[in-house]
Amino acid sequence: MATPTMPAPDEEDEPTSCCRCCAPITSLSRPVDMSEMEERGLLQNVFCLPPLFGPLLFDNEQSDCRDHCANERTFLSYLRLSIYMSIVALAIVLSFHLRKTASDIELRMAKPLGTIFWALSVCCLGVGIANYMKTVNKYSRRAAIVQSGWKTQTVMVTIALSIFGSCVLLLVVNKLNERADE
Repeated sequence: MATPTMPAPDEEDEPTSCCRCCAPITSLSRPVDMSEMEERGLLQNVFCLPPLFGPLLFDNEQSDCRDHCANERTFLSYLRLSIYMSIVALAIVLSFHLRKTASDIELRMAKPLGTIFWALSVCCLGVGIANYMKTVNKYSRRAAIVQSGWKTQTVMVTIALSIFGSCVLLLVVNKLNERADE
């Protein structure tokens, strides 16, 4: 018994690669295979490859999976530090006092100190995103060396000094308030 053959699809039925404006919304999250992109020579910035919301698929050679997971954990650590610092900034601005009522010096330094912590929070998030994107781009070219640059070190040292300085500042203000109470 002969089986019916399917007619060849028309060129109009096939989606073209140049125009994806009429593609279904699910195509925005389809996976992006990096080995295909490497063959086409499109690995300049893997975060700008369409579809923008699709996961990036890499061939697992040597320790690639472990390295990608470590890179994600590092980004999540930057994100967590940024969120903690923004919460501290908000708490300082809204209700900064060491006793039952805020002293004049505490009220004067609440907004500048909160602004400093918020700015450092945004810087920390920016450094985390930049490091993550730079490392993934290098992974896509098989050229990743996991290390941080001078910009990252500068931001982290600034954050550490700000936290240390704030602790010293809070101890001094607390001591001044204790002397004023006596």
